[in-house]
Amino acid sequence: MLSTNKDDFLFCQTEFKQIHSAIITSLGDLEQKVNFIHDNWKSELGYGVTSVISQGEIFEKGGVNFSNVSSNSLPASATATRPELVGKKWQACGVSLVMHPKNPHVPTCHANFRIFTVQNDDSYLTWFGGGYDLTPYIPYQEDCKLWHNYAKQTCDLFGKELYDQFKKQCDKYFFLPHRNETRGVGGIFFDDFSLVDLNTTMMFIQSLASSFQLSYTTIVKKRSSQLWNDRERQFQCFRRGRYVEFNLLYDRGTLFGIQSKGRVESILMSLPPETHWHYQFSLNEHEKELISLYFKPRDWL
Repeated sequence: MLSTNKDDFLFCQTEFKQIHSAIITSLGDLEQKVNFIHDNWKSELGYGVTSVISQGEIFEKGGVNFSNVSSNSLPASATATRPELVGKKWQACGVSLVMHPKNPHVPTCHANFRIFTVQNDDSYLTWFGGGYDLTPYIPYQEDCKLWHNYAKQTCDLFGKELYDQFKKQCDKYFFLPHRNETRGVGGIFFDDFSLVDLNTTMMFIQSLASSFQLSYTTIVKKRSSQLWNDRERQFQCFRRGRYVEFNLLYDRGTLFGIQSKGRVESILMSLPPETHWHYQFSLNEHEKELISLYFKPRDWL
C-alpha cells in the first residue's frame, strides 16, 4: 500500500485510459468487418467508456471497459478484509475486459488492471490489483505454456518471486468450489499490491497489459482459422456456463460493482452471448482431458 495524493491518481487515470485504447486497437485489428462500439457513460458514481464488439468473424462478443468511480463509503465486498476502512471515501479507476470468441479453438480471455484509493484523514492510501486468465475449450498445451511464459517473463522484470506468487493467487481465486475445478488454466492475479513507489508500480501494470495483448493476439492468430464442428460449439457453450457461474457467484469485481450501485450494463458485459446448461453433460475423451488435466492448478512451465 502506498501513500499518495490527488495528482498521483490523475497520473494513473491517464495511463489507464491509454491502456484501454491500446487494448482496443490490438484486439480490434484482429477483426476485418466489425469494429468496437464505444459507449461513453456517466452515473452517480463517475464516468467511463464501455467498448463492445459483437458478431465478428473472431469475437462473438467482447467488451473492454474503462471506468473512474468514487463514493463516500466502501461497500461490504471491499471491507471484508479491511474493517478499518469501513465508512471511508474511495476512488477507483481501471480497465477490465472479457473476450468471447466464436471459434471454440480460440480461448476466452479476461484481464483487469486497476488502482484503488481510500481517503484516510488528510492522506490517501493506494493499492493496485489485476491480472489475466485464459479459458480454453480445446486442450492445446502449447497455448497454455505461451500464456504463462509471457506472464512470467514480464513479472520477472520486476521481481523473480512475483510470477509464482501471482500464479498461485490466480489458481486460488478463479476456482469454483461447488464444481471443484478452476475456471480455466489461470495466469496471474494480484490484489492489495504495490511496488516500491507509484511510478514503478504503474510501469509494472503497463508491462502486464502489453504482455496480455501480445500473448492473447498470438494465440488468436494461430487458432482463429481452424475449422470447428457442432460438437465443439456445444461444449464451448456448456463451459461458458461455468464462466457465468463464477462471475455471478464469486467474482469480487462483479460483487463490488453491484454493491456500490455501479452501472450494471457495464458490470455484466463479461457474460457470454450464448450459454448452455445441460443436465449431466456427456463428455468425450478430449473434453474429459481438458477438465481433468487443464482445469486444475498445475505448473505450465
